[in-house]
Amino acid sequence: MTAFSAFFEQLRGVGSDPRFCKVRGTVRFDIRDGDRVEQWLLDIDHGRLRVTRGADPAGTVITTSAEVADVMARGELNGLAAIMRGEILVDGDLGLALRIGRLFPVPPAAQRQAVPHRGGK
Repeated sequence: MTAFSAFFEQLRGVGSDPRFCKVRGTVRFDIRDGDRVEQWLLDIDHGRLRVTRGADPAGTVITTSAEVADVMARGELNGLAAIMRGEILVDGDLGLALRIGRLFPVPPAAQRQAVPHRGGK
């Protein structure tokens, strides 16, 4: 099982996330590995998360390689940076795609930056 598949299997069990209480939409992830495409559908309804597999239509489609998806699922890649470099393509609601980034682990460098400095002057 890939890191990305494991991430979505874990997310499937979450059920809800209060950070998305005002969000409603569907996002499909198309993960390309050569000629093969793995597809995951995330349906968000005011905080309720439902994860399924398949090619159902979605308001937002995120496409990337299996390699990039796995690195992101392990928390080793910032999704916004990957979008800016063209490693992740977004078709649909970019704002929703960026919000989805909150579900992924935070890269270690970003965690260090988020910790406030407690030193003296």
